[in-house]
Amino acid sequence: MTVTTRTPSAPVPRASVPRASAPQESTQPTAVPPAPSGSLLRVRGLRVAYRDHEVVHGVDLDVRPGEVVALVGESGSGKSTTAHALIGLLPDGGHVTSGEVTLGAGPRPTPLSGLLPDAWRRVRGVRVGFVPQDPGTALDPVVRVGEQVAEALVVHGTPRRAARERAVGILRDVGLDRPAERARQYPHQLSGGMRQRVLVGIAMACEPELVIADEPTSALDVTVQRRVLDLLGDLTSRAGTAVLLITHDLAVAADRADRVVVLKDGLVVEEGSAARVLGSPEHPYTRELVAATPGRTTLDRNTVPSASAEAPVTTAVTSGPATTTDRASAPGAAGSDTTPQPVLLSARGLVKEFRLGRRDRLRAVDDVSFAVPRGSAFALVGESGSGKSTTARLVLGLERPDAGVVELDGVPVGDDRATRRRTQLVHQDPYSSLDPRFTVAAVVEEPLRAHRVGDRAERRDRVAHLLEQVHLAPDLARRRPAELSGGQRQRVAIARALALDPELLVLDEPTSALDVSVQARVLDLLARLRAERSLTYLFISHDLAVVRQIADHVGVMSDGRLVETGPVGQVFDHPTHPYTAELIAAIPGARPTAHLDPKDLT
Repeated sequence: MTVTTRTPSAPVPRASVPRASAPQESTQPTAVPPAPSGSLLRVRGLRVAYRDHEVVHGVDLDVRPGEVVALVGESGSGKSTTAHALIGLLPDGGHVTSGEVTLGAGPRPTPLSGLLPDAWRRVRGVRVGFVPQDPGTALDPVVRVGEQVAEALVVHGTPRRAARERAVGILRDVGLDRPAERARQYPHQLSGGMRQRVLVGIAMACEPELVIADEPTSALDVTVQRRVLDLLGDLTSRAGTAVLLITHDLAVAADRADRVVVLKDGLVVEEGSAARVLGSPEHPYTRELVAATPGRTTLDRNTVPSASAEAPVTTAVTSGPATTTDRASAPGAAGSDTTPQPVLLSARGLVKEFRLGRRDRLRAVDDVSFAVPRGSAFALVGESGSGKSTTARLVLGLERPDAGVVELDGVPVGDDRATRRRTQLVHQDPYSSLDPRFTVAAVVEEPLRAHRVGDRAERRDRVAHLLEQVHLAPDLARRRPAELSGGQRQRVAIARALALDPELLVLDEPTSALDVSVQARVLDLLARLRAERSLTYLFISHDLAVVRQIADHVGVMSDGRLVETGPVGQVFDHPTHPYTAELIAAIPGARPTAHLDPKDLT
């Protein structure tokens, strides 16, 4: 398989990096190619510090008009800090210590370093759009979605009535169903993916020269991800808008970027065309990132199997006997024995409706039934808004079904302490689920205190062990959530969920905020914990490659209903429903790991 990249409307010279004779075990960057001429965004020697600690060390970066440049690297590598520094949005304590940033491809570009607030207001939104990483905190919870989109137009001169009408069109453009209804809703009434699309619409409302997108697709399912990326691509080709794409998804970078810049510990270690960097990486760190990408070659959209009504499906989704002998044939399944396993989680006929207005109601979950054997992993996949997360909340007793029943070991699930101890949730949005006043240690210890587990010393030791399990350094225990990267916050949330040794772990997009190397470690951790403790997983995800790796069985949801279920390998390789085939077809077609044998990597 070859890596394909998007071709911009105007030819963009590809920078090249001299091939090294052999990768060296070194943290030194490879030779960085010269900057392309006519840059729209030009960054030289950017250094950023939080208080007295420097985290970005002399970054050079160029983005030409109409070009898509992907900035990739692990969480904590400085990607988001660099993006925030470019447009003057560093948090308290963060400041640019040196460097030059200019915007504009003409002979007199606009310097962005040291702009005053009034000057920034003439740049942000009009000339530079920004898509933040965390939709849960970027949207005002007490203002309707349509008003927030319209505000982006009003502050730059559009009459309010015209802005409200245009806001509905923008919501339609970014793929929201029933945009007029969605415009009247509040952010908490939308799924995580829907909120992310609203942010993309706000950033693109004024058709800026440059869009800085900080993980714009991390919360999106593959079909919506494709629409959003297509929308960004249409903007670049139509208006010559450039995109600086901050992402941990190397498949997205390979599929959409013209050039890739790899950042490690605040340093650029490799740069070049997307095909060269991701197809033939030279720096050991880049090779690690590529090797850690989940193996998804069987889900290549160039070889997508068509839906067939004749393909047999053995399903674990049933309201019948409380045992099953079926095991997943996909890689990563937890064993292949045929010993009947007792069902731990059973859901039958679940229905949940939400009121949208005085008369309208939305049926978010519509007659959903499934059973999950003890020690197995069952995944729910589908577009954002399909009912996956609502089903998870019904399973945990956080929402009451309008019809149907959820049972744990044959006992109806309730909103009580016993259920809380046996079941735990890892939220999709780690920032809003962590108390910003608590340190990391206090966040992880909280469920232990609430259930009176151990004394102070035992809880302290337990917290340290949990942080080690999710690969967080001990010194992070004293930090607060705002001082962590998105991936680090998600690992804290996983550690907290494991604190009480639950039987059932409900994971709602647990890896969507993680870069590929940390994602690989977390998935390995989840697989090991499942084997050692007989944990049972209900896994909610839009990443089909992750589902193939972690789950035994999968259920595909569309408009609140389960449209297809069965073993992961069977459903993904031989989908019987057209919607399932559409999900698989939407996966970015080029997988950067196709060229590399992990055994050959250092």
